[in-house]
Amino acid sequence: MPFLSRPRRAFWGDLRFLIGIALVALSITAVWLIIDAADDAEPVLRADHTIVEGETLTADDFQVVEVGLGLLSDDYLGPEDLRSGQIAARTIEKGEIVPLSSLTDADRSRKTTIVIESNTGIPEEVEPGTVVEVWHAPPIDDGRSREAPRILVADVIVRDVIEPDGVLASAGTRLELVIDRSDAAEVLAAVTGGSALSVLPVGGAS
Repeated sequence: MPFLSRPRRAFWGDLRFLIGIALVALSITAVWLIIDAADDAEPVLRADHTIVEGETLTADDFQVVEVGLGLLSDDYLGPEDLRSGQIAARTIEKGEIVPLSSLTDADRSRKTTIVIESNTGIPEEVEPGTVVEVWHAPPIDDGRSREAPRILVADVIVRDVIEPDGVLASAGTRLELVIDRSDAAEVLAAVTGGSALSVLPVGGAS
């Protein structure tokens, strides 16, 4: 009677089995990590609306949410971290979990705010948080004409758009801008000197 040898299992079959075991192990580990992160969730602050650079921060600007950030939790603003006198160091978008790096003390800031009136209106897309250029056309000595428009200050942030209302409806649109303190004197000189001012979103002057 001939001897029948048992067929050997193919190498690839063994490999697929091992891969299957590894995938199951990875899935279990992933689920465990998700559950563990949920257990480690900590309260942090999320912006309730868009906060413009230079804006003073208060508790009303934020919502408290529970987020599992792990080792990064110390890098984000918690309810106990918010102090009076803090301002936004950059624009914080609505819904953003707030990093501590996006805050600074008001007395350390090099920014200030100034209100100007745009003689030519403003584009529809300009709103709080928009980065804009301010152009001006200074009057010529005879007072009946103006020089060619040129950029007065670039890359400033709109803090607020103040629409004309009531008896001011015939006036131009006013904007509150966040600017560097080093630019404030030049902007004020243009305003008091009678320059015609215009505002364009960055990239809109080409």
